Amino acid sequence: MRVLSVNVGTAVDAEWAGKLKRTAIDKRPVTHRVEVRAGGLAGDERADREHHGAPGHAVYAYAREDYDWWEAELGRELRDGRFGENLTVSGVDVNGALIGERWRVGTALLEVTGPRVPCVVFRNWLDEPAWVRRFTEARRPGAYLRVVEPGELGAGDAVDVVSRPGGSVTVAESFLAYHGDEELLRRILALPGYDPRWDRVAVRVLGVVS
Repeated sequence: MRVLSVNVGTAVDAEWAGKLKRTAIDKRPVTHRVEVRAGGLAGDERADREHHGAPGHAVYAYAREDYDWWEAELGRELRDGRFGENLTVSGVDVNGALIGERWRVGTALLEVTGPRVPCVVFRNWLDEPAWVRRFTEARRPGAYLRVVEPGELGAGDAVDVVSRPGGSVTVAESFLAYHGDEELLRRILALPGYDPRWDRVAVRVLGVVS
């Protein structure tokens, strides 16, 4: 299990980028080692701080194996970083990772917080018909992670799973929780230290504050 590519992006103006008209979704690989800070990777900008600036969204990881699946589905090549992820990994079952699972990557310690949820910017960036629906139905969302311990990482680093919490749900299952599965959502809310964004999902899905 290793990092194939470390990707960062700069925010740019784009008419197609939703209401904000600005995006940093175009992540490109870097060859140097990168500092991992509480808010994310050094040199990686966030245009939409409201939706992507929380500590639980510090790092986004996507698996090369899922890219390979999408390439067959879409009939086009997808380079590392094309989905806007910071870490393109190989040999890691990202969607099978547990919420609360911790990874040691380089000298940084990262914790899985939840799935990526597709938005209009992602749809316009990929320029694929019905992309939000297709991405949702495929259940290959990739994982957001928070930074537990800052450090540095680079391409070629191992991804070591150092802990997996009991009673948790996978990233793929948490995607279902986000879309209304009450039982799975309650399991997430029972986890110590879960990401606060799940409280907002609980209001929408359960009608209550957890």
